[in-house]
Amino acid sequence: MPVFTWTGFYIGGNLGWGWRNSNNDPVILGGPGVPGGLAGGTLIFDNNNDGAFTGGGQIGYNYQIGSFVIGVETDIQGIDNGNNTAVFIPGPGFAGTFVPGRFENSSDWWGSTRVRAGFAVDRVLIYATGGVAYTDNDTGWAVGGGIEWALPTNWNLFGGNSAVTLGLEGLWVSIDQSNDNNNVIGTFTPVGGGPVNVFWPQSNNDQDFFVARAKLNFKFGTY
Repeated sequence: MPVFTWTGFYIGGNLGWGWRNSNNDPVILGGPGVPGGLAGGTLIFDNNNDGAFTGGGQIGYNYQIGSFVIGVETDIQGIDNGNNTAVFIPGPGFAGTFVPGRFENSSDWWGSTRVRAGFAVDRVLIYATGGVAYTDNDTGWAVGGGIEWALPTNWNLFGGNSAVTLGLEGLWVSIDQSNDNNNVIGTFTPVGGGPVNVFWPQSNNDQDFFVARAKLNFKFGTY
């Protein structure tokens, strides 16, 4: 019987839970889209921790040299998105009524492209991983590690020693976000006038979250 190897392409899915830490910088209102009677006011956001389901798919390639395994993996998955609230502090010359809106904590999807390096003992692989992380318009980094086990039954598909693998993985993901997409931040009603929507010029925040997930892969075989 041929010796099992981790070398080869694989594709699969993942499902897990993410713990998010939202740190949003205060926003001082001013500039285009901000009425004069509102300028100088400050929005202070709740900085909160929450959890959410995350799940998606991944594809990658491993190459084994002796007991050492190195590879690359890219993944993309959705994550439940929450909302954040803000407290408004009026600035000098404030005249009217302002009602803050609700704000998304982060994007509703994220992905990563990472290098994996580890040590294999037959059908068990223990590895560390790290690389770039991204959402729809922001980037950051992801680091972590995991353990993977190839089921003892081989699949003779595509001319090689294919296998199904199960894994557990933990990732720390940090995304630097710049919110400059002209979202509505609330409604301002000036004295003697009607309500108007207010758009923020820019705000910066960091999105950090830890993901623990299970992974199922199909490895296309090689000997």
